[in-house]
Amino acid sequence: MLHYAITDPKYYTSTSNSLLKTLKKVLAQKRVDMVSLRDKKTDKYEELAKSFLSIQSEYPLTKFLLHTDYQLAANLGAFGVHLPSSSLDKISDAKSKGLWVIASTHSLEEATFAENEGADAITYSPIFETPGKGEPKGLEKLKEIKGKIAIKLFALGGIVTESHIDAVKDAGADGFASIRFFLK
Repeated sequence: MLHYAITDPKYYTSTSNSLLKTLKKVLAQKRVDMVSLRDKKTDKYEELAKSFLSIQSEYPLTKFLLHTDYQLAANLGAFGVHLPSSSLDKISDAKSKGLWVIASTHSLEEATFAENEGADAITYSPIFETPGKGEPKGLEKLKEIKGKIAIKLFALGGIVTESHIDAVKDAGADGFASIRFFLK
């Protein structure tokens, strides 16, 4: 089961020093196979991304991804990019830059589209109750989606306990993604 941490300015802030301090604490305390810099509010994303990626070599077992901006990810040497569901049409462009691509999906149609476009993996969400993310999809739907795609599937949304992780693993997820789980 792969562990995928996603940053959020609510917990990591939008300043380089605070971001790195919190991120290093997370990476020291939890298993993190992949981490994505997600900050949709800052007007200094490139500056944050440079700081975020500056510590890649200190954590060789963790893959560092940027969110949305695949051109910046390629330019700065990130392992990959996490594309939102609104950018599924950019998957092949991101792949052409040599990036590993994970795409956010919320339906079977989006999941199969992402797979057909060449995504390496998807997140499917929200699985459990998550603030501001609408009705949970649930474990049965997760299991159904996993049964219909061949690429890696990361369960996302409301995964904050070990029992949540066990449940998504039992439903067939290859990994899980979370913001809050890694901050406990």
